[in-house]
Amino acid sequence: MPKTLGLIGSGMIGGTLARLAVASGLDVVLSNSRGPDTLADLVAELGSRARAATPAEAARDGDLVVATVPLRAYPRLPAADLAGRTVIDTMNYYPERDGRLAELEGEEPDGAGPRGNRPSSSALVQRHLADSYVVKAFNNIDFRRLLTGARPAGAADRSALPIAGDHPAAKAEVTRLLDMLGYDTVDIGTLADSWRSEPGTPVYVQPYMAERPAGLGQEEAGRWFFETPGVPVPAGRVRELVASATRGEPAGSRQALSGD
Repeated sequence: MPKTLGLIGSGMIGGTLARLAVASGLDVVLSNSRGPDTLADLVAELGSRARAATPAEAARDGDLVVATVPLRAYPRLPAADLAGRTVIDTMNYYPERDGRLAELEGEEPDGAGPRGNRPSSSALVQRHLADSYVVKAFNNIDFRRLLTGARPAGAADRSALPIAGDHPAAKAEVTRLLDMLGYDTVDIGTLADSWRSEPGTPVYVQPYMAERPAGLGQEEAGRWFFETPGVPVPAGRVRELVASATRGEPAGSRQALSGD
């Protein structure tokens, strides 16, 4: 079992995972692109099990490491420090935030024209982290439902989350972590299959959210988002949703940003 979770990125998803980890008895090493001092408030909230560090230190000190930065920043992940580590990739491709990434748009990187099947975003991350074991997880649920939906093992209203990866042992590690944090796991295949949980697919965000009342103003919608409990999505339902996915153009939704 992991004892320390390293986080490269401590924004909405990263901060939520840190809270769940500490509540589960894990230590956390937090980092972001702005420096350890900017994480003082979050460390103070989390207490003695949390400390702030640099991304390289979080990479080296975590038994498992979560990469939860905007996808455009993945080339800055410290590959050497992450070598040999299981790295949980929460990142999604949001073109309006990340800019157009030619490979994920189905184009040759040099602009020479269209290419064959486009890779998943996690395949790009694995290519950069060639000596790590990348597992896609936590990318299909918004940060509020991730926090409030956690349940003990065996609970009738426990939700499941999809994971994908190329290394069975790494996926087993991540499955154990999800169980500790309050979620069942559905293995949806390899990193090449991870598009099935990306933005725009049936399992992305909406199944975990209650139906929003019509006619809410901006302030009311924001209050509804933070105050409304999520909807349990058991493993069987996750499997159904994943199986029904079809791959279209990259989606532009930003409902579950995993940003730093």
